[in-house]
Order: sequence, then C-alpha cells, then structure tokens
Amino acid sequence: MDDRNDLPSRAMDEITGMAKQGMAHPSTRPVLTGAAIGAVAGALLPVVSLPLGLVAGAGFALWQRIKK
Repeated sequence: MDDRNDLPSRAMDEITGMAKQGMAHPSTRPVLTGAAIGAVAGALLPVVSLPLGLVAGAGFALWQRIKK
C-alpha cells in the first residue's frame, strides 16, 4: 500500500485515539506541546496570528507522530 494513501487513515486513527483516551494517549502531549509552541510563535511573529500558529504547531507535531 502506498504511504500517501495511508496517511489520512493514520491521522484519523491518531486523532480518534486522542479524543477517546485524552491525556492517556501517547500522541496527546506532543501535539499539545506543538500547539503551544506554535501559538507562542504566532503571538511573537507579526505575519502569523496566534490561532494560525496554534493550528500549524499542532499539525506539525501530529505529522511528526504519523509519518513513520
């Protein structure tokens, strides 16, 4: 199976697992940390807003968890 076709299903599995297990899921803390770092970067950088930084940081952290 092609990895690109499998990526959306892995993302959904991770997001569903985080929603069901909360902080007990191994991906929750890294994704929340990425969101916090992105939000801080969004607040400090004049071109990026805080919500955009938060989403970008969480997305990047999730990508790091599922790309393997």
